[in-house]
Amino acid sequence: MFLRQTTASSLGERALIARITSRLVTPPWVAVGPGDDAAVIEPARGTLDVLTTDALVDGIHFDLRFTPPDAVGHRALAVNLSDLAAMGAEPRAALLSLLLPDDLDVAVLDGIVDGLLALAARYRVALVGGNITRTTGPLTIDMTAMGSVRPRRVLTRSGARPGDEVYLTGTIGAAAAGLAALKAGQSPIAGQTVCVERYLRPEPRVRAGILLGRNRAATSCIDLSDGLADAVRQIAEASSVGVTVEAARVPFVGELHAAMTAGDDYELLFTSRPSQLGRLRGVRRQTGDLPITRIGVVTKGRDVLLRDDQGTREMPTGYEHFRGEVRRSVRL
Repeated sequence: MFLRQTTASSLGERALIARITSRLVTPPWVAVGPGDDAAVIEPARGTLDVLTTDALVDGIHFDLRFTPPDAVGHRALAVNLSDLAAMGAEPRAALLSLLLPDDLDVAVLDGIVDGLLALAARYRVALVGGNITRTTGPLTIDMTAMGSVRPRRVLTRSGARPGDEVYLTGTIGAAAAGLAALKAGQSPIAGQTVCVERYLRPEPRVRAGILLGRNRAATSCIDLSDGLADAVRQIAEASSVGVTVEAARVPFVGELHAAMTAGDDYELLFTSRPSQLGRLRGVRRQTGDLPITRIGVVTKGRDVLLRDDQGTREMPTGYEHFRGEVRRSVRL
């Protein structure tokens, strides 16, 4: 006797919503939570609200053939937390919008929510509302996250100045190596297990971002959603400066060019003035074992360069959305 699969269409919208909301914990600063037309929350005193949104689409940003549902949920929230970290913001709340195919197994939905809520609990993020609708296309998870930051602690991409030094948290390229192993259907060998986990469940650098803003140790900051090469160019463009990166200083896994142009690392790239070195030491102490590596310098020109044993050349271009492979949506 075969058990009938429970699908999204067999349960219906109301039951699906109840299935999620029954698992939520609502903090006291949420005046109106899930169930109304919109959520109402009390602002954190003396802070600015920081908002970000990201959509993940099956077949583009993840692949259910080799990505466990809980990892999908983890990633959906992690990419938003990474954006908040790049702004120096402390996460507070999130909204979840789900576009579900009729035949989606409810067990997949449960797994997605498992991963999302587990990460939310770690960072004390309240899921305060959202929406569910059916789609004839692929499964899509659209999240909006909100954080708070004091006015003088906001980090942006536009504050870099000539003479600033360029820093990178963590290591790049591991997520790309993990994704390649998953796509190839390989059983992880020595060293690959960590890379696979880095792709499936990236660790947003929330604490590092908050500390960089709180200590006023950074002049600009961006997360590495679309690779180091893209992030360097984004800071250079926003700040109207040039940047030279020393290839020998970049901590990476695999091959350097691939690591610099690959996405999904969700590390932070930031600039800091030499006069802020004492503040940066404080950040390093408070972030524990997270590596923070100086990889380059901000220059007066507008050139974005990579220097290695062969000399100095233009930085690789990285991702350009709608041309080639796309990892996530364009940031407006």
